[in-house]
This record gives sequence, C-alpha cells and structure tokens, in this order.
Amino acid sequence: MSIGNSPEDERPFEDERVEEDREEARPSIGRALQQARIAAGLTVDDISSATRVRMNIVHAIEADDFTACGGDVYARGHIRTLAKAVHLDPAPLLAQYGDEHGGRPAPTPAAPLFEAERIRPERRGPNWTAAMVAAIVAVIGFVGFTMFQGDDDANEANVAEGSTPGDSASPTTKTKKPADPEPEPSDSAIAAAPQDKVTVQVAAVDGRSWIAAKDHNGRMIFDGVLKQGDTKTFQDSSKVQLVLGDAGAIDLFVNGKKIKDDFQPGAVERLTYTKGDPEAG
Repeated sequence: MSIGNSPEDERPFEDERVEEDREEARPSIGRALQQARIAAGLTVDDISSATRVRMNIVHAIEADDFTACGGDVYARGHIRTLAKAVHLDPAPLLAQYGDEHGGRPAPTPAAPLFEAERIRPERRGPNWTAAMVAAIVAVIGFVGFTMFQGDDDANEANVAEGSTPGDSASPTTKTKKPADPEPEPSDSAIAAAPQDKVTVQVAAVDGRSWIAAKDHNGRMIFDGVLKQGDTKTFQDSSKVQLVLGDAGAIDLFVNGKKIKDDFQPGAVERLTYTKGDPEAG
C-alpha cells in the first residue's frame, strides 16, 4: 500500500497552472488594441480622427489606463469604438474588462433618474402639447375669421353700389381671394417651439444607446440607457450638451427640426445645441 498523494490529487494543481499560463498568454486590452492598430497600418492620430476619441485617451487605453475615460460606462464605450475602428470583435475585450474591473457597470441609481424625469420631461410635455393645440386652434380661428370678414366686405360693397340680390350671381362680383391653406400640424408644432429655450429630443430608433445630457451649467440632467423605441426630451434656457454612446441608433430633433447628421453605428458622439440650432439653410 502506497502512502502519499495519488496522481488524481495532483491534477487540480496542474489544471490551475495551465489556466494561469493561459491568462498570462492573453494580451491585455490595451495591448490587443495597439497590436491591431499597428497591424492595420494606422496611427493614434488616425484612430482619434476616425472615432473622435481624444488622442490622450487612446494613448491611455493602449497603456491599460482607463482613468482618463471618466468611468466604466465611458471606458466600455471607448473600448467598443476603438475595437471596431481596428477591426476587432469588441465582445471579448468587453468581457475581459468586466473580469478585470468588477463586471458590468452598476445601473444608474433610481433617485437621480426619477428626479430628472419629474423635473424636466413631465413638466415640459403638457406645455408642449398645449402650445401645439393652441397654435392649431389659432390658425383655424384666423382662417375662419378671414373668410367671414371677406363675405361681410363683399356684401357691404354690393349695397353701396346699389346692386340687387340678382347681381351677386354675376361673375364680376366674385372677386374674393381664396383663403390660405391651413398649415400642417408639424409646421404648427415647429412654430410653437419656445423661441427663448433650446429643446432637444433623443429617440432610440435603431437599437439601445447610453445617453448623457447636461445643461448650460454643466449639471447632469440625465445619465442612463435608452432602449429601442424610447424617447427623451431635454430643455434648457441656452444650451444642451449630449454624449451618445451609440450615435448610429439615435434620431435627434433640435428645436422642432430633425438633425440629419450621418452618425455611424457604435460611434460615440459629443454634441452641443443652442437656441439658434439648427442654423438656417
């Protein structure tokens, strides 16, 4: 009878060593992105221009320093954007980032989201609807008043000239101009947009996207994920600043008009809009 450890007892330690060797052989996130960039014949300046990620952040990520990103959400967005730019699958890199930095980022606390929803969108929604309805009613009332006033003017002219009721049927008395066509509701909605504020509507039409919005003081008014089909509206007295985690999935409407920029899927966009946007012409 043999005394000591059997081969089966030593096998788990061998498996652990194999796993450790495999982990050491796997390049870091920054190293993998750097190697893929060099293999593609691209410089850091090329990547920065193509992705709009600042050069210092690209250098930091390639050195596995994610502090310059400003948080896990931004870091994941930059990793995804840079991986696509150098033709890498971002999924393994994001999984590796989660393993090394504590998994997926924690969801945004409910209290700030509730406060932003209560203070901003819910207060503006009814006002916007009421303004649009008031504008449509005003246009209809103006058209009706114009038509009624035109009929009165024609009748008074006939009486002054001594015309008879039969004369009103003659072609020469039908000089009233046709009323202007009633504008479409979309035109009324644009005209009813507050002129003294900037209003930005974000709609996730082609997928989900992380969104951050700040007012003119740099104060965060929204930070979260829009699922496909969700819409958020932001308003400020002078300026709204946006960061779109996946701009290709987003439709933007600024001051009642759609923004027709060609956003690419997976691209991170930083945008600022004021009361004068979009510019005329």
